[in-house]
Amino acid sequence: MALRQLVPAVVVAGVLVACFVLPWVGGAGLLARASVPPAGALPAELTAAPPGNTRVLAADGSLITTFHTDDRVPVTSDQVADVVEEAVVAVEDERFFEHNGLDVQGTLRALLTNLAAGSVEQGGSSLTQQLVKQSLLQGAETTGQRTAATERSVDRKLREARLALALERTVSKQEILTRYLNTVYFGNGAYGIQAAARRWFSVDAADLTLPQAALLAGMVQNPAAHDPVARPAAALARRDVVLGRMHRTGAIDAAELASARSRPLDTRPGPGSPRGCAGAVVGGFFCAYLEQYLARELGIDRARLDRGGLTVRTTLRADVQLAGDVAVRRTVPEGDPLAGVYTAVQPGTGHVLAMSVNRRYGCPDAGCESVLLPTARSQGAGSTYKVFTAAAALERGIPASHVITADDPYVSRVYLDDGAPYTVRAYAAADIRTMTMEQALYRSSNPYFMALQDQLGSVEGPVRVAERMGLHFTETSADALVAQDRGSFTLGAEPTSPLDLATAFATLAAGGTRCEPTPVVAVLDRDGRPLTGPGGRPLPTGSMCTPAAVAPAVADTLAQVLRTVVEPGADPMQSGAAAYVPGHQIAGKTGTSQGGFSVAFAGFTPAYSASVMVFDPKRNQEVPGGGGDKGATIWHDAMAPVLTGEPVVPFPPADPVLSGQVPPPDRAADRASRAGGD
Repeated sequence: MALRQLVPAVVVAGVLVACFVLPWVGGAGLLARASVPPAGALPAELTAAPPGNTRVLAADGSLITTFHTDDRVPVTSDQVADVVEEAVVAVEDERFFEHNGLDVQGTLRALLTNLAAGSVEQGGSSLTQQLVKQSLLQGAETTGQRTAATERSVDRKLREARLALALERTVSKQEILTRYLNTVYFGNGAYGIQAAARRWFSVDAADLTLPQAALLAGMVQNPAAHDPVARPAAALARRDVVLGRMHRTGAIDAAELASARSRPLDTRPGPGSPRGCAGAVVGGFFCAYLEQYLARELGIDRARLDRGGLTVRTTLRADVQLAGDVAVRRTVPEGDPLAGVYTAVQPGTGHVLAMSVNRRYGCPDAGCESVLLPTARSQGAGSTYKVFTAAAALERGIPASHVITADDPYVSRVYLDDGAPYTVRAYAAADIRTMTMEQALYRSSNPYFMALQDQLGSVEGPVRVAERMGLHFTETSADALVAQDRGSFTLGAEPTSPLDLATAFATLAAGGTRCEPTPVVAVLDRDGRPLTGPGGRPLPTGSMCTPAAVAPAVADTLAQVLRTVVEPGADPMQSGAAAYVPGHQIAGKTGTSQGGFSVAFAGFTPAYSASVMVFDPKRNQEVPGGGGDKGATIWHDAMAPVLTGEPVVPFPPADPVLSGQVPPPDRAADRASRAGGD
């Protein structure tokens, strides 16, 4: 019986030797002389180390998240413990540093060992051949390429052999070993030694111990069969085999062998690299906005991100983001049907600094949300829109000292509501008939601003100012709002994006310069060079700003006027006082939408602009309080930790004419002329 089993085995062995060994006997022989490709003809997969995860970094360089199909974190040879390299070489290719890419002796030994055992006990391929196979397989993008990389055929083995010889002529042994360690799969979703060290032991590859290194080295050939969590006995036995090989090759002595074999597996599985925006370490909603921006504006889709190798440097300020996260949850706890949304941008650059929501992004559990609420236009922003009416009036030369006496209720002389004159009432705090524009802003008077909009004669001025400052109207276009002469515009009934609102107020903070919001400052390729687009042109990642979108005199005057909404003053009826951070100049405006379905506060300093909106994203629900309550409180709680310790940055002075401090030059001249005539 034994003889009958042995004869076929010998025949098979002869065939294998003829097919796989003879072509490179004698230092690669005919194979080396006639069919080894030149270095320049190597496939792209073999010309460089495998790409790692795409990394998304905050402004301070800290990690936000990664994108990847295979969780891989490439490391250099000096970032890998020596025992790891020794263990892998001992068990996979102990003559690695002696052969030229093909180990004939090792192949024959493995063949005879496997025949004697009746199963595969040793691999016959060198580390270099294994690297070739894994690189071609992991780089395959089509079914045909994957089949070619894995098929059991003489042609595949010969091709791998030729490529292995060529690779060894191109790069050093150390580089091949490092690439190998960065390429192979170690189970549990970990590709490469660094990801494996984190996944299985929660340490870096440089800190792996001898028993840990031996365990990982033993997993390479069959990670599932030697999974230390699912199959600890098999994993332990395989680890001890590796330790024995290390002792045989002289990598460790007898005492080290005995000590290592006495240790338990002691795995401490870690979570691996964060993946996608749902797994972001910080700023999940910001990450989702970034992903949309990369695809829409820069042509970098999720598939490109997942292929790895990119570094995306973003504008997110981790300190601003974390302060916002705490602030929104303090006022609107996670799990509340109301959403608290805080969005911060940098005036003068458009850099998006933070997007905080009292929910987690992208997960399926309660308290999670997959809608990008900081950019969604779902509810109105209420009386924050009075700022656009005020800006339009200032552009017409109507100063902030402009006095109007308006009835309460006030019946519009210009605008209609379902065919009847548009009628508004004042909140209790604003129930004063005669006031200036400045007073009407900090008391948030509806009658005053409807009367002011009447004096403008059309909503076109406020609508166009809002557009120039950064608002976008999608449900009803700006042209349609103007054509309808929608009188409710000054009361902020239009669905508003929190990001748009922060951007619009940032235009005032920047002296009238509007900057398009951007979450990214640079996208680098795997070599650290700026990624290019079609035609080799650099991707447009810089700020995109429009100077004088609003005249600087108008912007600076409004900034000074809106300080009275927030900062302590003589009038106790300031609507935004809760937002004040002592010692800093802060301007802003409160808002409550029709029916109280949302409340808002938009505030700014010369260095920061941030909006807060609180609403139910699922249905219309009245939000208790107004914009000066939840909205201003969240703004204060988010900005106080950021502003504390920073120097006070003053706003530019108001234009003396637009603020009403001095009359317009022509009026002054006219009065002087009349005085002289008397």
